[in-house]
Amino acid sequence: MMEWIPVVFVTFKFLVLATGMYYAIKWHYDQGKKGKTEERRAVLRASGKVAALFMLSLLGLGLVTFGLIRMLGMDLTFPIP
Repeated sequence: MMEWIPVVFVTFKFLVLATGMYYAIKWHYDQGKKGKTEERRAVLRASGKVAALFMLSLLGLGLVTFGLIRMLGMDLTFPIP
C-alpha cells in the first residue's frame, strides 16, 4: 500500500498542474485576441529582447564556467570508452 502513495500523489500533482497550465494558456490566448496589432508588436519586441538577454547571459555563464574550470586545472576532455 505504501508504494502506491507516491504514484497517486505524483499523478494528482501532474493533473493539477496540467489543468492549471491549460487554463493559463487559454486565458492568455483569449487576452491576446482582444489586443491590437500595436500591442502585439510591443509584446513581440519585448519578448525578443528578453530572449536575446537570456541567450547572452547563458553564453556569459558558459564562458565564465569554462574559464573557472580551466583556471582550476580540471580535465575538460571526454573519456573515450
